[in-house]
Amino acid sequence: QVQLVESGGGLVQAGSSLGLSCVASGRIFSMYPMGWFRQAPGKEREFVAGISWSGGNIAYADSVKGRFTISRDNAKNTVYLQMNSLKPEDTAVYYCAAARFRYTNEFTRPSDFDSWGRGTQVTVSS
Repeated sequence: QVQLVESGGGLVQAGSSLGLSCVASGRIFSMYPMGWFRQAPGKEREFVAGISWSGGNIAYADSVKGRFTISRDNAKNTVYLQMNSLKPEDTAVYYCAAARFRYTNEFTRPSDFDSWGRGTQVTVSS
C-alpha cells in the first residue's frame, strides 16, 4: 500500500476557490491512477474526480464537472484538486486515494482504490 497525506482544506465563502494536494509515498506513484472522494456528514463517501496513471484519462462527478480540476505531477508524487466556484454543498471531508491496480482504467468507484489518506476538511459558507 501507499501512504497518502492531503493538505489544503479550509473554510471559504461560496464562490471562492481552494486547492488540495496529496503527496504519496511507499510505491511507484506514476504507475497508479489516483482519485479524490468526499464525505459529508450523514452521507456516503462519493467520487469526486479521478486521473489515470499518465494523466491522459480524467473523470469527474457530474456535480463538480466544470468547476473542479484534477491533475498530477508524477515527478513530485503529488495529485491535486483545484476547486473553483465552491458551493455550500461541496462541504465535506475530502480524501485522496490510490488505485488498487497498476495502469488500470477503472478509477471511479471506492472499490477501485486500496489506499486512502486521512482526509482534509473543506467547509464552504453561504
